[in-house]
Amino acid sequence: MHNRKGFNRLGRKSSHRKALHRNMVTSLIKYERIETTQAKAKEIRRTAEKMVTRAKVDSVHNRRIVAKMLYEKDVLNKLFTEVGPRFAERPGGYTRILKLGKRAGDAADMVILEFLAEEVKTAPKKKAAPKKKAAPKASDSKKESIKAEEAVVEETPVEEPKVEEPKAEEIPSQDADQPEAEEEASKE
Repeated sequence: MHNRKGFNRLGRKSSHRKALHRNMVTSLIKYERIETTQAKAKEIRRTAEKMVTRAKVDSVHNRRIVAKMLYEKDVLNKLFTEVGPRFAERPGGYTRILKLGKRAGDAADMVILEFLAEEVKTAPKKKAAPKKKAAPKASDSKKESIKAEEAVVEETPVEEPKVEEPKAEEIPSQDADQPEAEEEASKE
């Protein structure tokens, strides 16, 4: 049985698979996000996360080990100066996989493999200083708030809205319409 041993060979010979890993990891670090199939993303994630773990400690030894897998020197520099320090406090899980759906040609599951965004460092919460005065009882505070609301209501004068009455000339009278209706009915 082959259960839980090794890795996904992705249907490629070892030289092709190694080149694929190097290309995709280089692109992931360079652009911080790539679109690929789900099977490839799961394999690339393993390699990329090991590299980020190495990049947390910037030493000559770690740089040489990671440089064996990357094609570009500027990508290696970015990994050790930007990506590694970003995850210095994080114990693992530097990437995420977002599902996109099926590819039109062969219905392969497509995903986006990307690094997590920068973590927002929050300041530790300070403990509240002990209160010098004893807090009033809940019933007392309710009574005080009701009294305060009543005082505010009493202080603010209520203005009645002004309604303009229409002038006599503007009001059409119903009596004026009726004789016209009677005249029209008598003509018929």
